Amino acid sequence: MNPLYVGIDVSGRNNVVFLMKPDGSKIKNFSVPNSKDGSQKLVKEILAALTSFALTDVIIGLEATSVYGDNLVCFLRENGSLVPFNRKIHVLNPKQVNKFKESYNDLPKNDDVDSFVIADCLRFGRINKEVYLDDYRYKALQNLTRARFLAVQNLTREKQRFMNVLFKKYSSLAQEKVFSDTFGTTALAVYEKFDSADILAYMDLHELTAFLREKGKNHFPNPEEVAKAIQKAARSSYRLPKTVNDSVNQVLSISITSMKALEAQIKEFDKAIAAQMELIPNTLTSIKGIGPVYSAGIITEIGDINRFPNQAKLAKYAGLAWGQHQSGEFEAQNTRLIRTGNRFLKYYLGEAAMSLVRCDAEYSRFYHLKYKEVNKYQHKRALALTARKLVRLVYRLLKDNRLYIAPKG
Repeated sequence: MNPLYVGIDVSGRNNVVFLMKPDGSKIKNFSVPNSKDGSQKLVKEILAALTSFALTDVIIGLEATSVYGDNLVCFLRENGSLVPFNRKIHVLNPKQVNKFKESYNDLPKNDDVDSFVIADCLRFGRINKEVYLDDYRYKALQNLTRARFLAVQNLTREKQRFMNVLFKKYSSLAQEKVFSDTFGTTALAVYEKFDSADILAYMDLHELTAFLREKGKNHFPNPEEVAKAIQKAARSSYRLPKTVNDSVNQVLSISITSMKALEAQIKEFDKAIAAQMELIPNTLTSIKGIGPVYSAGIITEIGDINRFPNQAKLAKYAGLAWGQHQSGEFEAQNTRLIRTGNRFLKYYLGEAAMSLVRCDAEYSRFYHLKYKEVNKYQHKRALALTARKLVRLVYRLLKDNRLYIAPKG
């Protein structure tokens, strides 16, 4: 193997490139626009270096920099000029590059440094396997699952903001569990329909009961009791000056519109993901409780399961591994989850694990067992351990390409 190492510092406008010989010496350092024309120039420079120094391989590395490197990776992979030179492309974790950079104590302060560090990191070989892009269906699906993840995060934040504002208008209603679903259709109708706590507290009970029955489509088993609970909470809530109350009503109304829009987005993402999943055979949907959305979120982040030699490596990639604290003969029993890992994979594994807790007897027993073992952070700890257990199942099903058969009893 006689490789050319290519370190690329990617940004939205320009890509800084460092070409390095196998012995670590510099061939060339230059900058090209982050565009199709710039990438074509980059390939020409790589080919010129390979030919001039009789090199047989080209190893290209760039940091995972938001979306700015995605097009470049696809361009380099699709470019046929580099195929004869045993081309490999690596997308490096920025934390990994920064840690490697700390080992140098005399680096100059300029824009070329990062591309040099990336190239040298490739030369030392302390890198992950080549970026997985063998099937573009996975990348297309990943665009949808990641966009859905962000929509869910936005919805969660909007709900938190909504509850903070709701406390101003209906302090007791925000504190007490009057509705089974705080963000259900009926609850939102009550928050938005009535202008103040006074109006809600002292309106005719039969009118409020009829309103709940209409908005709830007769799903409430006892709407009159719910109406009484609402009025009780409204009476004990703080009262706001009219000017302040009016502005709070406006904020709540806009927030409700935002939440409904985000929920509609998520439903559209779910439909699109389900349609895409019909084109990708997988065995994860054989697990009761893990439908096409969670399956898609998991397999698109994993890619080719053969990238991972064992399930422990997959768990670490997902951020579901615990650090080790050891000194001499002492080894701590309680340690924290590692702070690195693929946040999208971790999220979908966590959601799938929680769904299994509701649908699968074995995972339900495991979750509740872990929940009872401690007095602090019970849910967070139990869910992380359940997701870690799910990793073993996911790895085995994908590795063996087999269906899941739930244990009896």
